[in-house]
Amino acid sequence: MELDINTLRSVVTVLSFVTFIGILYWTLSKQKADFSEAAKLPFEQD
Repeated sequence: MELDINTLRSVVTVLSFVTFIGILYWTLSKQKADFSEAAKLPFEQD
């Protein structure tokens, strides 16, 4: 396998996309409890 600039660009693009999907998954799944708690703050009364 010959490693040229186009292969390197493709690998970097795929790795960037996988990283983006990983961050998106982490944000939406792991932090759901924190987001739902923060969403209720404006409706709490003193």
